[in-house]
Amino acid sequence: MSYKQIPPDFAPTKSFPTSLQPAPAWTAILGLIFFSAACIVLGAGKILNLAFPLGAFAVGVILYFRYPILYLGFTWWIWFLTPLIRRLADYRGDFTNPSPILLAPYLVTLLTLVTLWRYLPKADRQGGLPFILSLVGVFYGFLIGLIQVQPVAVCIALLDWLAPVLFGFHLFINWRNYPSYRQTILRVFIWGVLLTGVYGVWQYLIAPPWDKYWMTKVDMASVGKPQPLGIRVWSTANAPGPFANFMRAGLLVLFSSRGTLRIPASVAGYLAFLLTLVRSAWVSWFLGLISLTSSVSTKLKIRLIIAVLVMAVLVVPLATIEPFSSQIGERVETLSNLEDDKSANTRQETYSEQLGSALTSFVGMGIGNKSYDSAILTALFNLGWLGTLPYITGILLLSFSLFQGGNFSFDPFVGASQAIVLGSLAQLPLGSPMVELKGMLLWGFLGIGMAAIKYYRHQQMAELNES
Repeated sequence: MSYKQIPPDFAPTKSFPTSLQPAPAWTAILGLIFFSAACIVLGAGKILNLAFPLGAFAVGVILYFRYPILYLGFTWWIWFLTPLIRRLADYRGDFTNPSPILLAPYLVTLLTLVTLWRYLPKADRQGGLPFILSLVGVFYGFLIGLIQVQPVAVCIALLDWLAPVLFGFHLFINWRNYPSYRQTILRVFIWGVLLTGVYGVWQYLIAPPWDKYWMTKVDMASVGKPQPLGIRVWSTANAPGPFANFMRAGLLVLFSSRGTLRIPASVAGYLAFLLTLVRSAWVSWFLGLISLTSSVSTKLKIRLIIAVLVMAVLVVPLATIEPFSSQIGERVETLSNLEDDKSANTRQETYSEQLGSALTSFVGMGIGNKSYDSAILTALFNLGWLGTLPYITGILLLSFSLFQGGNFSFDPFVGASQAIVLGSLAQLPLGSPMVELKGMLLWGFLGIGMAAIKYYRHQQMAELNES
């Protein structure tokens, strides 16, 4: 049997476990959920401020060392849901800024430092050198930041830059677990798109009090007005941009699934995705769709086209009626009229004012310094050329290997990973897709995509040796 004919694990599977096994792992997870819910209901937001990140880290430790597959799913869920937990805790307690709750996803993800420690001596032989190059760039920016920026700001920035790269390395170096990892990511993203999509639409229609409370406290005009039909949807995230990019990735992942929840998840997901009004994510999704369509087999391509048509039939009518059409329609029109677009003009002004200085930033000012609405400017100013070159080289090497690694058209999840990475790279001039949740998407799918390539190559070599 050729490795190209290996039965793919993306076939229909249970979307949710019928029994919560293993019991110790789920006891820890449910314990954290029930404790957090109790604190929110009882108005003990101050207690949750410290208890939640510590509890999440403790659960992460148990899962990382004993149940690595559950650790992967838990890590993604913590990234998806933590901002909402923060808003609920603030609403039922006192507003806290910065909130310690937001440390939870970083603490859980940083457990992969153990993976780096274990595999660093043989990372080069395993093909992990690009990850190491990018980590070198991050640590260089950290050291420069310690000299030029306040320590607290540098340490927070280090979490933003470091966690995604470590997570991607963790997924790649455990390539032997690729089939199980793929199934976990599919399950998590199907449920993630469904639940966050439904909440996002509800958020737009109702404007929950905890979201309105947070909007008035942070005074962030970019998320809209704290009233029904006035919100730019950000669902369980902390801003429309990160949520739109998660939804972009999740909707592309759904194309590689056959689960029964795919249709309701897609309908809710696309509607919430449009209500974010984040045009860069819309364009990135479209580029990703083109990439995915070109990378799968003819049979899967037909299935993909049918899925797109079905989603268009279900979603377009909803998006063209009130109360959704006015918000979405006005934003779509700006795609063809960028001359009068304020954000586009602001980006152009920023580039014209800062690009010259950025290109001459040899040493850099260190991470934690001023960031820009452009990954190019942010990297050059924060890392300098000395840090940017190894960091970007690592990304480019991984991206090249991901797209040139071979023909894996039989596994649409590999195509979805390529599509997500391509969409993230397309946003480099328009945002910062390499840090925070957006960075987890870029590096996470770089890691799992490269794990897939190594897994299938190993299967091929095993078959050749047997023959």
